[in-house]
Amino acid sequence: MRPSRSVLALALVLGATGIGAPSFAGGPPHANTQTAPGEDDLTPAERMAERFPQKVRVGDLVGLPLLDFDDRTLGFVTEVARTPEGGIVLVVPVGGWFGRGGRPVPVPIETVAILGRQIALLDIPRDDLPKLASWTGGAGHNVPADDIIRIAITRR
Repeated sequence: MRPSRSVLALALVLGATGIGAPSFAGGPPHANTQTAPGEDDLTPAERMAERFPQKVRVGDLVGLPLLDFDDRTLGFVTEVARTPEGGIVLVVPVGGWFGRGGRPVPVPIETVAILGRQIALLDIPRDDLPKLASWTGGAGHNVPADDIIRIAITRR
């Protein structure tokens, strides 16, 4: 069955005028090299709650790559730890070659989201990651691999 000429003409007009296409007032919401917009005045915990946190086994997070908005690997999760204040951090070596080696830094769980078999860094700019304080073993204790924690989910 072939579409009529009027249907084809209507589709051509709508496509040419941009009607029906998604529009972004003032351009896209953010560039790939920037973190999510911070115009909402939410705390990291509130922002995480809006990202539909799901249960995950801690052992499944170890070894996953940490990616920035341009899908560049920043490092691989070496451990999941609990801080003395009760927060959960992902320990990722930063500054090594090809995501390996480097200085371990704690990345708060509220600033990341799981993206399939990867972890996306959402609320910390890539350039600020090396500025985080180094992680030492005495700064907290490891979360056992069989424990269940909650992590936000995202998509691209």
